[in-house]
Amino acid sequence: MKTNDVMKPGRRRWLQAAAASLALGGLPLAARGAGEAARKMKIGVIGSGRVGGTVGELWVKAGYEVMFSSLDLEYDKALAARLGAGARAGTTREAGAFGEALFVAVPYAALPQVGRDLGDALKGKVVLDACNPIPSRDGDMANDARAKGTGVASPQFLPGARLVRAFNCVGAAYMRSEAHRAGERLGIPLAGDDAAALQIAVQLVQDAGFEPVVVGGLERAKDFDYGTPIFGKPRTAAEVRQILGVKS
Repeated sequence: MKTNDVMKPGRRRWLQAAAASLALGGLPLAARGAGEAARKMKIGVIGSGRVGGTVGELWVKAGYEVMFSSLDLEYDKALAARLGAGARAGTTREAGAFGEALFVAVPYAALPQVGRDLGDALKGKVVLDACNPIPSRDGDMANDARAKGTGVASPQFLPGARLVRAFNCVGAAYMRSEAHRAGERLGIPLAGDDAAALQIAVQLVQDAGFEPVVVGGLERAKDFDYGTPIFGKPRTAAEVRQILGVKS
């Protein structure tokens, strides 16, 4: 039997995504084209706390239009007013409708409700998922998500989304202080099954001031989930590739 006949669908998706992304320092023309599309995208931030607020602010400074949303609309309005042109505030549903791409950064236990709130607004959209299952905070569902891996668990809560795991691995304080730093940039691991969605995520990570490292398909998100050795530690992209076994 030929190798292609026994290749798993997840592996095929990863190979397609890897071929589309290639080396992060010199993206192919297809990725550059997707990057230009991403640059014009409106972004809806679902959960504008430490991570969502920090990354969303970096996108505003990079010239994106961003709508912030959380359980506290007054906080979001104050954040948007502080950031000025390009930033606005709304409800979760409004941010979901506004964003051509969405960034979700909420406690993991809130993810099922986010999926219900957004509903059809998720279908076909690129969704960057930064939510981490923490048992002490999120309860038993976090244990189940950690056992499966977030790349497998999160799509169940966000049906129809073109999901990419991103920005979950490094703390907000590090991302705020290390964005656009000189020399080797902070590495942000990414995992996704949709090649075009990965291309857009790559551009969004770059524009936020970091170096994206495409690790593989969604099943590989488990390698940089909460509780893994790489989690929570700021590392260069070269270090991320070495630890996670990603060829440069």
